[in-house]
Amino acid sequence: MNLRTHIDGTWEPRPADRWEDTFLGGNGRHGAMVYGDPADDRVIVNHHTLVRPNGSEHLRPPELADRLDRLQSALLAGDTTAAEGFGDGRPLVWVQPFHPAFQTRIRPVRDPSAGSGGPEAPPPAYRRTVDFSTGEITAVCEGRRSQVFVSRADDVIVQYVTGTGPAVDLTLDHALPGAPPLLAVGRSAVLTPDGGRLTLRAGYPDSDLAYTGVTVVRADGGRVSVSGEGFRIAGARSLLLLTRVRRHTGSLDLAAECAGLPPDDYGTLLARHRRLHTPAFRRASLTLDADPAERALPGSELIRRSDSPALLERLFAAGRYHLYSASGVLPPRLTGLWTGDWDTAWSGAFTTNANLNLQIASAAAAALPEVSQAHASLVYGQLPDWRDNARALFGARGIVAPSHTDGESGHTRHYQRAYPLHLWTAGADWLLEPLVEHAETNGETDPRLVAALHEAALFYEDFLTRTAPDGTVAVVPSYSPENRPANASWGTVNATMDLAAARHALTTSAAHSPTAASSARRRALADRLAAYRVNEDGALAEWAWPGLAETYDHRHLSHLYPVWPLDAINPYDTPELATAAHRALELRGSENDSAHGHLHHALIAARLRDGARVSAALGAVLAGDFFHDSLMSAHYPSRNVYNADAAHALPAAVIESLVQSTPHRLVLLPAPPAGWRSGELRGVRTRFGASLDLRWSADGTATAVLRPSRDARIDLRTGDGHTFTHDSAGSPPAPLELTAGVDRVLELGPR
Repeated sequence: MNLRTHIDGTWEPRPADRWEDTFLGGNGRHGAMVYGDPADDRVIVNHHTLVRPNGSEHLRPPELADRLDRLQSALLAGDTTAAEGFGDGRPLVWVQPFHPAFQTRIRPVRDPSAGSGGPEAPPPAYRRTVDFSTGEITAVCEGRRSQVFVSRADDVIVQYVTGTGPAVDLTLDHALPGAPPLLAVGRSAVLTPDGGRLTLRAGYPDSDLAYTGVTVVRADGGRVSVSGEGFRIAGARSLLLLTRVRRHTGSLDLAAECAGLPPDDYGTLLARHRRLHTPAFRRASLTLDADPAERALPGSELIRRSDSPALLERLFAAGRYHLYSASGVLPPRLTGLWTGDWDTAWSGAFTTNANLNLQIASAAAAALPEVSQAHASLVYGQLPDWRDNARALFGARGIVAPSHTDGESGHTRHYQRAYPLHLWTAGADWLLEPLVEHAETNGETDPRLVAALHEAALFYEDFLTRTAPDGTVAVVPSYSPENRPANASWGTVNATMDLAAARHALTTSAAHSPTAASSARRRALADRLAAYRVNEDGALAEWAWPGLAETYDHRHLSHLYPVWPLDAINPYDTPELATAAHRALELRGSENDSAHGHLHHALIAARLRDGARVSAALGAVLAGDFFHDSLMSAHYPSRNVYNADAAHALPAAVIESLVQSTPHRLVLLPAPPAGWRSGELRGVRTRFGASLDLRWSADGTATAVLRPSRDARIDLRTGDGHTFTHDSAGSPPAPLELTAGVDRVLELGPR
């Protein structure tokens, strides 16, 4: 095997015995979870749209706008618990929970005369692999081979099995953990000239909604017969399974579904898929100074070596693979695109006040515009609901985003006393920021983005009507997810994240305003917002309101939004505030050790040029047993609660420690952890329109190759311990003048 084969994939010497350890495939719509067990070859089928109706889909945001003025007056007057009663009395209702569809099962028909000796261990020749560069998952056991991928070209789960033995049974099994007992399940098995078609229809309890899965099997030779609720296939040289699932109302046109399944053989199907998947995956890569023997280890062994560069290489590749695979019709959920259980934690929702943005943080820089486009589908598809939120809750024009969504509704309806998520007004700006980064990276501005930025600013024009005693405009009510002051309730005044979001929304939209008057009005309103506050500990305060005390031990770092991703506070333009932000990071605890808290910490530390903190935060995740054998992650240590935050956010933390960019600045090696002695990061996209390859060595030297696609003038910086020694253009390296189509090579050396 070559070097990239070891990095761009993972393998196991045994089948998965837990769904959490199954290897994953996806095309942004369908997801597949592959056990690879020759004795019971199961593939769990997922689809982004599969959410179970639970009544929340009919709820609209609470009508509270007529009470807003009284709440604002009470909070400004010092009533620190006034927001606790700001609701309509409804009980907490979670969004519709994400769930699996069913699993396909291929089981050898046992010879009754052989008896039963209990389960057998797989033979030593067994090997289960996933190739990140193709999305193909393979399980080989002696003469049997099973290959699975989820086609981006044909939107179908494809499985090809050879060496099946004398006979196998094929069924569709809906009885996954947590499946509702009242799920109305109907099945059919229809023979066709080259095999057969299995159908499973599941109707949700107390709903006219259902989902239907279809698996078409094509047998090469042998005989296919109906057996119970499935097929018995005897003597076939190979089996090709094509599976799709749809959520729908009423009945589904099965003829149309099956007519749309491609007639091609496995090789043709895979080649068509690879033309889309492989170039996307190969756009960016990370190579470190890793031990070849460690690179060759199975993932289950490698994740036990938390200090291994080979582990970081593989997790970087796996993170990009899983992020890309989970993004299409929607961006990744809390579980990505996968679950094997109907009782998914936190409904398997999109939690927008931290998790979603952290998962997609590498999309622009790691050359995965498809992820940004999936995020755009979620955001732009929900704008009508966001307008409803702004009107119902705050009596305002514009948009307010929810903290939780199931992907269907964007209405705010999930809140309670301890989590008054309906008071969070920063959500629209926070969720639009990744789309701003995408536009800057690609050099193309989506008119939908301009319109959404305008609506975010419209909200603040209507909402920011109250003033503090010092004459500044107050954000009230205000909420810092999901924290509270030590001496007040959750709903309060001037949370730093809210101030940052309001300022950013107003100034960003001002740059795109159709008239000079509207631009000036928005900039003037932004200028009237309170300044960020530095508290008595020298730290950037989470609430810029006198008298509110900090709660430092918390998993969220919302108040450092101006540092990451906004870059409004940075060591170059605002050094004093950057020092205060760094102090806030030093004082921040990890609370319950949530993976997203550690990765968020790493991203902010990288912006503040603190490689030691980046290393510590990544180390807490790598050494905390957060990763399953699948290299998908957990929310808590000891692989507790299946969750994609760590897996998807890790590539962003790696990139930010090595390369940072804004439309006008490039920072090389700002915060590399000391253990990364040498390596190469290729294919990074910058926000000024250039791709970048970076190589660095243990002696402190480094080389960066920039390939600009448009002209740019860039402020060029390095982290501590480095200086520029050579520029291929012969001009001073800072500021850097880039010309579209003309490569630049920068050499760095130690001070």
